[in-house]
Amino acid sequence: MACAAEDPHLGSGPDEDDTSLSGSESDSDSILSDDSVLPDYLPEKTNGQTAATLYQACARNDPVALRRVLDRGVTKEEVMELDINSWNGLMVACCKGFINIVYGLHGCPFIDINHQDNEGNTALMIASQAGHINTVMYLLNYFSEVDIEVRDCRGFTALIKAAMTGRTDIVAALVMAGADANAMDTTKGKCARDWALKTGRYETFHRLRRLNMRPKAEQFCESFIPEWPELQQRVAIATAEKSAREKITQRIKNTFGFRFPRDPEDNGCFDHMVRITTSIHSPLISTGCRPLCPSSPPEVGKRRLAVPELVKKHSEKELEESSVCHRDSTVLHTLPSAPSAESVAAMCCAEGERRGSMLSLASTKVATTFIPRSMARRNSVFPSGCIPNININRPSEATPKKQKKKKMEKGFLEPPKWKYKEIKDEKKKEKKAEKEKKEQEKKEKRKEKEKNEKKAKK
Repeated sequence: MACAAEDPHLGSGPDEDDTSLSGSESDSDSILSDDSVLPDYLPEKTNGQTAATLYQACARNDPVALRRVLDRGVTKEEVMELDINSWNGLMVACCKGFINIVYGLHGCPFIDINHQDNEGNTALMIASQAGHINTVMYLLNYFSEVDIEVRDCRGFTALIKAAMTGRTDIVAALVMAGADANAMDTTKGKCARDWALKTGRYETFHRLRRLNMRPKAEQFCESFIPEWPELQQRVAIATAEKSAREKITQRIKNTFGFRFPRDPEDNGCFDHMVRITTSIHSPLISTGCRPLCPSSPPEVGKRRLAVPELVKKHSEKELEESSVCHRDSTVLHTLPSAPSAESVAAMCCAEGERRGSMLSLASTKVATTFIPRSMARRNSVFPSGCIPNININRPSEATPKKQKKKKMEKGFLEPPKWKYKEIKDEKKKEKKAEKEKKEQEKKEKRKEKEKNEKKAKK
């Protein structure tokens, strides 16, 4: 098994002087545990009583009571009710992973998303350290005033805390949302990568390194090419004429070579298939969601506007008919280059009956409502304006019968037969033999009985 020191990118691990820490250093390293700044909040005893305040509804994970409190109206003092650790209701919900409470607090007035407790932690820091990825994503996408670079009393950001505790998915979400991966804490001057190495979170370190190698999610762009870039080059090499020496060398490799399992290559065929089958603009799948910014994919270190910010700056009609692009903290409109469903329908066929059928109109309406306009022209589930004319011809030749499997030749290896299959086959043979034996005995008894009956008649 390879150790961490063999990888040049991982470094030498924890320092020797870190084993004996002084008082101030132990204070800064106490956050390495999962429960360092996450107090154990026990659920309050309800005794059959409903939550009367906003904080009680959050602490008890009661979204119905929270909605009731918000409907009757709340004051700033009630929203910012704090406990002994200076935590409000949102911070308690982020700590315990009460995602329904976080949803309910989105429209709450007077809520301070960047409120800090006694140690300087915010709701985003608490959710990041606790490992609640859904909560973190919701805070980043729907709380427009959330500050990713807020520091606590030790100088740690939400990204550093997530890297310390090995929250790999949260680290990726924060970096793609614009968090500074090179930000250092004020205690030891280490960034998120250094803290991931120091605490042994090598998977998190590898994720940060891969994000730096691919800083932009190209598979979410309009310009993403479905074809594998290396396909033409590989086909040209395979179909090229080879000399006699190359043919002999290739035959020797195929005969005496061994194939060992290995991880997929970067930018290889398997990697490309995963990207093309999971992207929003993939021609192979149809998604029910429509991204607000299809022409501006997530990028490492780039600040992205939250959904409320986009809704404030642009009307609903503008967001539906045009795509929004982030560029240098500004929002630009780019009209989609894809033709509309009506123009595609007009160019597709000249028959008015098939173009104006009910199924075609209904499918076009559904396509333009639930999926982007760029996908409507190449979606096979919802036809874009017309129904194709399909002709079915019966084949002249009969369907060939299934051939029996030929036995393996002696010069080739046979597939291994598992032990449990051998035992299973032996049991089947034994049962078959027993069944045949019983049938034979029954036949003999029947013959003897018939003979005895004949003798008795005589």
